[in-house]
Amino acid sequence: MKYLLFLFSFWPMLLIGQNTLITQDVLDQLNTQSSVDVILSFPSIEFNEDMQHWTKNQKAEYVYTQLQEQAKLYQAEVIQYLQAQNIDFHAFIVSNAIKAKINENQLEFIEHHFNPISISYDQPVMVSTYREESTHQRMDPEWGIQKIEADSVWQLGIKGEGVVIAGQDTGYDFDNALILNKYRGYTDDGIDHNYNWHDAIREINPLHQDSLIDENTNPCGLDLDIPCDDHGHGTHTMGTMVGEDAENKIGVAPEASWIACRNMERGYGTPSTYLECFEFFLAPTDLNGENPDPSLAPHVINNSWGCPPMEGCDIDNFHVLEEAVNNLVAAGTVVVASAGNNGSSTCGTVRNPAAIFEQSFTVGATRDNDTITGFSSIGPVLVDNSFRIKPDVVAPGQNVRSIYLNDEFRTWSGTSMAGPHVAGAVALIISANPSLAGKVEEIRNILKSTAVKKTGDIDCDGIMADDIPNIVYGHGRIDVYQAVQLALEYTGTEETKTTIASHKVFPNPGYKLFNIAANTPMESIQLFDTYGRLILSLKLEGTEQKISLSTVPSGVYFYKLHTIDTSYSGKIIKL
Repeated sequence: MKYLLFLFSFWPMLLIGQNTLITQDVLDQLNTQSSVDVILSFPSIEFNEDMQHWTKNQKAEYVYTQLQEQAKLYQAEVIQYLQAQNIDFHAFIVSNAIKAKINENQLEFIEHHFNPISISYDQPVMVSTYREESTHQRMDPEWGIQKIEADSVWQLGIKGEGVVIAGQDTGYDFDNALILNKYRGYTDDGIDHNYNWHDAIREINPLHQDSLIDENTNPCGLDLDIPCDDHGHGTHTMGTMVGEDAENKIGVAPEASWIACRNMERGYGTPSTYLECFEFFLAPTDLNGENPDPSLAPHVINNSWGCPPMEGCDIDNFHVLEEAVNNLVAAGTVVVASAGNNGSSTCGTVRNPAAIFEQSFTVGATRDNDTITGFSSIGPVLVDNSFRIKPDVVAPGQNVRSIYLNDEFRTWSGTSMAGPHVAGAVALIISANPSLAGKVEEIRNILKSTAVKKTGDIDCDGIMADDIPNIVYGHGRIDVYQAVQLALEYTGTEETKTTIASHKVFPNPGYKLFNIAANTPMESIQLFDTYGRLILSLKLEGTEQKISLSTVPSGVYFYKLHTIDTSYSGKIIKL
C-alpha cells in the first residue's frame, strides 16, 4: 500500500480523462464477470514527413523509433500502475495501445487518471469465411495464376526472388514440401525460427466452448516456437502465395521467402492477437519476443481475415487496427486485406477491418470467367461514414486449389483466396524492380493502373457502376504481367510517377481550391452529393487544372472525372 501511495503522488499531474470512450460491450461484460479483457488506446502519430525517396529500411527504422518514443510518452505510467496492481497486460507500439485484464474499479481508475482515447473489449473474432469445393490436380499452373498472367512473368525469369511475404492467419504447416524451402528460416545449416515466426495465441478461445480449456484441446498447442496450423486456412493462403513443386504450380511468387504469425486459435482471434502479429511484422523479434529488428520487416502482408462489429470491432475501436495498418504502410510494407464474403448484390458489404481502411489494399474475388463472385463484398464503405470506394482491385477467388494440412490439397472459394494472389503479385513487382521496395503507393498505383478494367451493374451513393474505380471491381482485375512491365520502367522520377498514377485530386481534404491531374487529357468533371444528386459540372482541359468549390457547402462529395480514354471516380472532402 505504501508503494501505491508513492505512485499516486505522480498521477494527479496527468490530464484527467474527461473524454475517454468506454464501449458498451466492456460495461456489459463487467455486469456478468469480475474482470474483462480490454484494449486501452492512446494518441497516435501521423507520419507527415516526406519519406517518398527513403529506402524501405530507412522508413522501417524511422517509423519504429518514433512509435517507440510515442508509446513511452503515453504508456509508461499506465504500465507502472498495471504492474503495481499485478494486472496481466501486453503493450503495443504498432498501435499505441495496451491489452489488459481489468475489473470495474481498475477501469474507473485508468479512465480518470491516464486519459486513454478509448477502452474497448478485446472480443473474439473469426477468420473470413470460405467455401470448399471438389479438389482436382493439374500439371500446368492453377487457373488463377494463368488469369493474372503470373506464369508469363515467370517466363521473364521473375518469380519473387529477394522478396519477403508475411501472413498472419491460423498458422502454417511450414514443413509442407511445397513451401518449406521458401520459409525464410530455412537455411543450409538447418531451420531458425527467430525473426521468422511468432505465435500470438496463448489461450483457448472461448468461442469454441470447449468442455476442457487447456492446450490439449488445440491440435498444435499454445505459444509455439515452431510454426503450426490448427485449422488449415493459413497454410492454404501461403500455398497460393509461394507454393510450388514439379507437379503443382499453385503459388504466384514461388521464389519469394515467407515469414508468419498465428493470430487465430482454430479460426478465432481477438483484436489484440491481430495487433500482436502486426507488431511482429513491424519489427520481427527472436523467439523470446526480444531484440526487435525493423530491417527484417516483410515487403507485403496478407490478411485473409475480418473483424466484424458483432464479434469485437466497431466504429468505436476501428482506430486501433487502422493505426497499425497506417504505421506499417508508413514503414514501407504493403498491407493486403481480403474484402470479406458478405455478398455482391447490396451496397456497403465491405464493412469489416482490415478491409475498410484507406491504407489497406483491399481485394475482392472473381470467377474464372472474370466476373465478381456472389459472395465477394462490395463498397462503398458505409460503416464508418467514409463512403470510401472499396475494393481496390479484384483477383481470382473461386475454386482456388492449394495445399492443406498433412500434405493434402483443398479447393476453396473466398476473398481469403483472392488476397494471396495480390500479395504474390506485389512480390513479383518488387522482384522485377527492387527499387520499388518500400514504395507502397507506387506499387499500389502500378497494380491499379494496369488492372483489367471491369464495370459492375450496381450504383451506390453517387458512384456509378461504369466508373473506374467502382464499388464492385475497384480498379479492375489485376494483371501482374502488365504490372511488372510498368514496374520495370519505374525509375523514381517525377515523370515515371505521373505515368503510374492514373489521376489525383489534391489537397484532399481541402477548402476552396482543388488541383486535378491525370495522365491523359481531361474533358469534364461532375460532383455528386451523398444522395447521388448532381451538384456541379465543369469542363476541363489538359492534364492538370485547378477547380474552385467556393460555392459548394462543406461536406463529403463524389466526383466522376472524364478523360479522353476513360472515366474515374473518387471522393472529395471540402472542409
